[in-house]
Amino acid sequence: MPLSAVLRRPLHPADLILGGVLALAVAGGIVLLTPAGPVLPLATLALWGLLVALVAGSAGRRGGLQSIPGPGNRVTLLRAALTAPVGSAALLAPVPGALAHESLALWVTGLALLVLLLDGLDGAVARRSGTTSAFGARFDMELDAALILALSVLAWQPGPAGPWVLLIGAMRYLFVLAGRRLPWLRAELPPSRRRQAVCVLQTPALLIALAPPVPTGPAIAAPTLALAALTVSFAVDIVYLYRGRPASDSPLPEDTS
Repeated sequence: MPLSAVLRRPLHPADLILGGVLALAVAGGIVLLTPAGPVLPLATLALWGLLVALVAGSAGRRGGLQSIPGPGNRVTLLRAALTAPVGSAALLAPVPGALAHESLALWVTGLALLVLLLDGLDGAVARRSGTTSAFGARFDMELDAALILALSVLAWQPGPAGPWVLLIGAMRYLFVLAGRRLPWLRAELPPSRRRQAVCVLQTPALLIALAPPVPTGPAIAAPTLALAALTVSFAVDIVYLYRGRPASDSPLPEDTS
């Protein structure tokens, strides 16, 4: 079968297996080159298992993996394989001394930077091949959110920022949880360059906070500005959704009789 035909085929279980092998290989390389212990690959394997379960569950609701376009989603899987060790490092971050060595911080920062550089390539590949899909857009968005959450944890422990930096990674998930109580928060938002720009800003700001050579002042200032921009962006969207909520969700008028 020609390589072009293989690349254009829908997602296949082999793609998920290869992604897991790559994630474990990267985590294993970090263990060999830094003082990180064997827990890092084990955590990476656990995270990849969770990702496979989520992808399989979502694919099952759509008719199986064969219903999911392959080209762009394979690039997203590549980014996920590089993100998994970063997420594993975030899981280990609260353990005293687990990530204190500068070489490990450099590896985590480098991996996250590579994921950032690959961001947007999956969408470009999907558009170029005519295989864009709702699954691909959601997959890309959730991976970006997971990376930002992991980086915010690492910026707090062992980074120089305080626990407030966790809000950068948690804000989107708090918004989703609030939508379970307030249905009007689940309404569709119009496309926004402001929202896209603020989202893109979060990862480099957190990388500045993580990179060992960066002085403490800029390492704290960068995520502070990013959090302020994110807070304003969410506030704008919440006000928009509140104004457009259905009449049934509006407060009842006071009785003036």
